[in-house]
Amino acid sequence: MKYLIYSIALLATFVQPCFAQKKKELAADVIIYGGTSAAITAAVQVVKSGKTVLVVSPDKHLGGLSSAGLGFTDTGDKSVIGGLAREFYHRLYLHYDKSEAWKWQKKEDYGNKGQGTPAMDGAERTMWIFEPHAAEQVFEDFVKENNIRVFRDEWLDRKSGVVKKDGRIVSMKTLSGKTFNGKMFIDATYEGDLMAAAGVKYHVGRESNSVYNEKWNGVQAGVYHHKHYFQKNISPYKIEGDPKSGLLPYISDEPIAPNGSGDSKIQAYCFRMCLSANPDNRIPFEKPKGYDPAKYELLARVYKAGWTETFDKYDPIPNKKTDTNNHGPFSTDFIGGNYDYPEATYERRKEIVKAHELYQKGLMYFLTHDPRVPADVREQMSQWGLPKDEFKDNGGWPHQIYVREARRMIGQSVMNENHTLGLEPVSQPVGMGSYALDAHNAQRYVTAEGFVQNEGDIGVHPKKPYSIAYTSIIPKKDECHNLLVPVCLSSSHIAYGSIRMEPVFMILGQSAASAAVQAIDNQAAVQDVDYERLRVQLLKDKQKLDLSN
Repeated sequence: MKYLIYSIALLATFVQPCFAQKKKELAADVIIYGGTSAAITAAVQVVKSGKTVLVVSPDKHLGGLSSAGLGFTDTGDKSVIGGLAREFYHRLYLHYDKSEAWKWQKKEDYGNKGQGTPAMDGAERTMWIFEPHAAEQVFEDFVKENNIRVFRDEWLDRKSGVVKKDGRIVSMKTLSGKTFNGKMFIDATYEGDLMAAAGVKYHVGRESNSVYNEKWNGVQAGVYHHKHYFQKNISPYKIEGDPKSGLLPYISDEPIAPNGSGDSKIQAYCFRMCLSANPDNRIPFEKPKGYDPAKYELLARVYKAGWTETFDKYDPIPNKKTDTNNHGPFSTDFIGGNYDYPEATYERRKEIVKAHELYQKGLMYFLTHDPRVPADVREQMSQWGLPKDEFKDNGGWPHQIYVREARRMIGQSVMNENHTLGLEPVSQPVGMGSYALDAHNAQRYVTAEGFVQNEGDIGVHPKKPYSIAYTSIIPKKDECHNLLVPVCLSSSHIAYGSIRMEPVFMILGQSAASAAVQAIDNQAAVQDVDYERLRVQLLKDKQKLDLSN
């Protein structure tokens, strides 16, 4: 008996580690990497299609920018927003249709301003403008109602975490040691880390106009489509007019390249701050650790030259709050601070995000305290602060930086400017876009005349909504058979300036999921999905694919 007990105990010492290891092996029909709005709509669609899904999210909070401050939705033509994306905005309508949603403001006092459309559309029962916490709750409701299993704060092992066999991803492993096995994989991150780790080719930066026969790609010096440039001559030097004194912070010493030429620069990032002017719901701007007022001398000179547009992009969202975006020549966009972000290590990305946070918090403190800022601006700025009831676990600060652009897949086909402007047809559509080709500045340089200027800000409006091709969300077949990429999709830099809107990401996330399910059902590669059959499903799900439906 004694030997039997000993043998059982000895066996347990071997079995227990094996059992513990097995607990780290998880499987589903579809594995989705990311916590963005696209990730959640994709997961919901998989469940509705009768398949199993696991969401592996580096983020603790779900929804990406839709729940991280971008509440003044970039809708474009809202008639082409269908499917689960429209359901998202419908649920926000239901939220704001309740009196208890209006804690700090009366509903009738809100104003109902949206981007070219009423914020709250009673006829269509949609709400396009919203608070971060309201959006996050909708995503959490999607997850709960569909019993979706989400693994949060799980980061892909980018070095050796992706296992492929015969052109297919077999599994992905996270830094915590968990392994996720699936039949299909969807990369729904803003960065495209799974795509890159799977060996799929991609591009970072701006292509030359000659690559896709475009007009608005590449360097665009002297092109000012918005008011985000220096409208008056301002010296870039520490001592005004003296090149020997050196450049002020945030100005590049690189000579400007010819217009239309490509480079590795990307449009600027920022945090989409949610601000509150309600004294009962306001956290005053504090001096951040590492604050240096000298870094904002360029903005001081902008004010000195007579600039008066400080508050032009404090777009109102419910309950006396804003979605505060970049505006003007020196604003919340940290121009040049993100070039290495797309391919950087996790550690380096954290440094970049922290630098953006310091830059932006420093900017807000500068605007409220520095005597070089006009007194009326300081006085008005002092009425604003971070909201106490948003991002509660982060002191009112957004938990997600606005990654406007990172990697972009070079897929089976590439969406370019000509597709978005209706100059070339799009086949096999899986969704639609309509917003302007909107790129923020990519660099700040010194002109030949010796003044500071920004470059890269483009805004070109399509005459009508355009379709987005299925072949732009899948890789080439010789690179991977079972991966779909609805966020870092295959697109030129300038076309991505329109496609990169949150409603479009939700649309493409849902379409990617439908394609993944059909690939599983037919034991096919994503490149071999029967498009006509896929189209029937997308239309059944009330997706808008072209102007005919």
